[in-house]
Amino acid sequence: MRIKKLRGHHRIWKDIETWKNENLKLDIESLKSSQRDHTKIWVSPYCDYTLLNSEYPQPKGKTRQKILAGLIDIYTEWKKQLDALGEPYYLKIWLIDPYFANSQVVCAIGDFLHFYDSTFFNPDQEYTARADHQIKNLPNGFNWECRLDEMHLSSNDLGEPEDYYDEVDFLTEKKAFEKQLKKPHRKTVSKSEDGEVTEYYSFKVGHAWLGSKD
Repeated sequence: MRIKKLRGHHRIWKDIETWKNENLKLDIESLKSSQRDHTKIWVSPYCDYTLLNSEYPQPKGKTRQKILAGLIDIYTEWKKQLDALGEPYYLKIWLIDPYFANSQVVCAIGDFLHFYDSTFFNPDQEYTARADHQIKNLPNGFNWECRLDEMHLSSNDLGEPEDYYDEVDFLTEKKAFEKQLKKPHRKTVSKSEDGEVTEYYSFKVGHAWLGSKD
C-alpha cells in the first residue's frame, strides 16, 4: 500500500477548526428523534477515499493534537447539552489506534442508551493493563477504557459460486477468504430462530480507547 504525501498543513488546520466549530452544537430535536448521534473527523484528506492502491497517512504531530483538542471540545459542549436534558445518556470519545482518523464522539439516549456497549470487544483486565503501557499521552481528566478495534467476517460472506461472475472469480475470492482465516482471530457463533448457524470471525486491527467523564 502506497502512502500519499500531505501538503498544505495550514489549510488542514483551518479545516479542523471549521469542522470543530460546526459540530459543537448538538441538534437536540434530531437526537430526541433518532436517539443517537456522532461526529467523525470530516476533514480532508483524512475522510477522503483514494484510488490506485494508496492511502493517506494518519494525522501526526500538531495536526493530531488539533484534531484531539477538537474532539475534546465537542465532547465538552455535548456533555453540557446532554446534562441539560435531565435524563441518562451515553457520551464517549472513541480514540482509534493506530487509525486515529477513525476517531469520533458518540452519544445516545432512550432506547439506544446501551446500543454502543458492545461495539468494541472488551478484553480481560490483564490485557487492558498491558495495553495501557502501549499508548501514551491519553488526555487527562477522562476515564479511559481499552477495547479492541476489529475487522469482522462471517461464514456467509463468501457466498456461493452462483453469486459470482464465473468460477475463476469465486475461486479467487475463496482463496483470499481462506487465507484471511489463517490469521489470528476470535470466533463467535450465532444461531437464528429458524436454526441457521452463522460463524463470525473477528481480527484485531488495533485498539479503541473509550473516554468519558463522570
